[in-house]
Amino acid sequence: MMEKNAKIYIAGHRGMVGSAIVRELERQGYTNIITRTHKELDLCRQADVEKFFAEEKPEYVFLAAAKVGGIVANQEALADFMYYNMTLEMNVIHSAFENGCKKLEFLGSSCIYPRMAPQPMKESCLLTSELEKTNEAYALAKISGLKYCEFLNKQYGTDYISVMPTNLYGPNDNYHPTHSHVLPALIRRFHEAKESNAPYVTCWGDGSPLREFLYVDDLANLCVFLMNNYSGDETVNAGTGKELTIKELTELVAKVVGYTGEIRWDTSKPNGTPRKLLDVSKAESIGWTYKTELEDGIRLSYEDFLNNPMRAER
Repeated sequence: MMEKNAKIYIAGHRGMVGSAIVRELERQGYTNIITRTHKELDLCRQADVEKFFAEEKPEYVFLAAAKVGGIVANQEALADFMYYNMTLEMNVIHSAFENGCKKLEFLGSSCIYPRMAPQPMKESCLLTSELEKTNEAYALAKISGLKYCEFLNKQYGTDYISVMPTNLYGPNDNYHPTHSHVLPALIRRFHEAKESNAPYVTCWGDGSPLREFLYVDDLANLCVFLMNNYSGDETVNAGTGKELTIKELTELVAKVVGYTGEIRWDTSKPNGTPRKLLDVSKAESIGWTYKTELEDGIRLSYEDFLNNPMRAER
């Protein structure tokens, strides 16, 4: 268990996940939280990361820093996604190990699982067949981080764990028109369509893929729960165990935003993986379940979008 005054470092505290973990730790009464902005500490610079860990000696580390993006961003910058993510995670995990960190939690993504994995996807299906090509670079980097934690445990007896979230959304999301994930992209698109009285909105693919979504504050709650209650080499899936089609999702976002025009589908654009549902029975068996239903979460996300004009514009 983490002591309330333990020194806790959150890598990536300005991102959606990292900021949610900071909120959750503060809510639970943890008082010694360490953060560094990218300007203060570039996690891709090994010497700088080593110096930071040697000076600060954090007892616990949440590794939520990553270069992330949707289908377009992943396809356009395969090399960048692989280099940036693999470099930063190796630097942080290795420096944590070198400086006696008690426990580290590595945040991954459900895209690590094979494209055609049996559904719902169990943690044990990792590396059983080929990955989805549209985000292969990102997935390979995340698998490497997960495996490095596992191998440190096996070779040196560390207590490093990993958690693999499904599609996330919520406060502090990225609403970029082309480089964001599907749910924040839809929030922005429908909001702008409502503002401009656009007669229709065009969405990618045919709307048939099935997706699962987890509110980021629920993930943060699980992250702290796992840090205090779980040890093991195998990762832990983070999700709701519920799915809906992209078509159903677009209709739900339109409803929350208040857009009443037509929704059209551009079938020349890729769908991505046909289905991505996590088996969440492991997290449930440890004693955790999600709290926020999707429509409530989308409403909270839309409020965040409206109340943060700088984020909404980027």
